[in-house]
Amino acid sequence: MNTDLFDKAAKFAIDAHAGTPRKGKGYPYILHPMEATCIVATLTDDPEMLAAAMLHDTVEDTDVTIEQIRQEFGERVASLVQIDTSQLPHDAPWRDRKQAQADIIATAPLDSKIVAFGDKYSNLYNIVTDYHKIGDDLWQRFSAPNGKEDIVWYYTILADALKDFAGTAAYKEYLEMLKELSEK
Repeated sequence: MNTDLFDKAAKFAIDAHAGTPRKGKGYPYILHPMEATCIVATLTDDPEMLAAAMLHDTVEDTDVTIEQIRQEFGERVASLVQIDTSQLPHDAPWRDRKQAQADIIATAPLDSKIVAFGDKYSNLYNIVTDYHKIGDDLWQRFSAPNGKEDIVWYYTILADALKDFAGTAAYKEYLEMLKELSEK
């Protein structure tokens, strides 16, 4: 397999996220896109999808534009990144933004859903892990107005949006993590 596109995407993402820590974690932000990419790699070896997984937060969380992604990596990678990028402004109500994102993912092509799934699985894993470490103080990290209730709601609607993966081990793990979180 030729890894040139992925290598270029990894370097681009590392540069875009340089100096940025993961919110509430204290480690480099780039570890999240790396983790999401590893999850995507359990579902596909498509170089464009792996590149998109590495780049999935560059437009939402850095100064990079979707046009830059398109110019550097092509239309398909840009489209895959765009599906996993919030479409409503950050000042829109939290639930509206999250519902819109879940609706987009639910109707997205399968390749886009795979990239989104890697991101959402990684995020949920980190939430559950951090909950074990710090308990209810975790909810202060989020802009969700109702804390845990909103987070559980969001990852539940995402589970429905991503049900195409119901037969995979990763999806079963996702549901187990969601169940564990909702029972806490």
